[in-house]
Amino acid sequence: MGVLASSAILRAVIIRAMNTAANTPGEEPAAPLSDEAYMRLAIEQARRAAELDEVPIGAVVVYRPIDRATRRPLADAQVIARAYNRRELDRDPSAHAEFSAMLAAARWLDAWRLTDCTVYVTLEPCVMCAGLMHQARIARCVYGAPDPKAGALGSLYRINEDTRLNHTFPVTPGVLQDECATMLREFFARKRKRS
Repeated sequence: MGVLASSAILRAVIIRAMNTAANTPGEEPAAPLSDEAYMRLAIEQARRAAELDEVPIGAVVVYRPIDRATRRPLADAQVIARAYNRRELDRDPSAHAEFSAMLAAARWLDAWRLTDCTVYVTLEPCVMCAGLMHQARIARCVYGAPDPKAGALGSLYRINEDTRLNHTFPVTPGVLQDECATMLREFFARKRKRS
């Protein structure tokens, strides 16, 4: 078996393992999950971060290729990347959940453009992450809690709507906002108690 064939097989196995919406044999293809369902996957990632004493922020990237001419889906939506905040663990200022998830998605797609991808993240992205979303040409971003101190997709800035840039993208804010915000509040309350 050639390298390309084995790479394609490995990619298919990874997708099946990662995609919680996978079909069982003989079933009709699953409809895309709702924004809330994908956000729950991001929340699972945020919980993993909290267990490691990282700020509980999680992200997933969902790939759904679209035919540009007809605007119809070419394949079922699938989760191709998951990540959580790892700045402390990795000693890396760029190790935000959505940044890491987008890098993993680009590796999976073997492309820098994420034009058929939606990024789900539990906290509104900062300037760095919103900038990467712009550079990667994502299709859409969905976030949970707003970030009034650093949010760049509605709170402080609207990078996604800035027509001076060569790419704009829609944003859906506030999906499972209370759950996402509560997780962050409780994390920082525990941190203050320990100090």
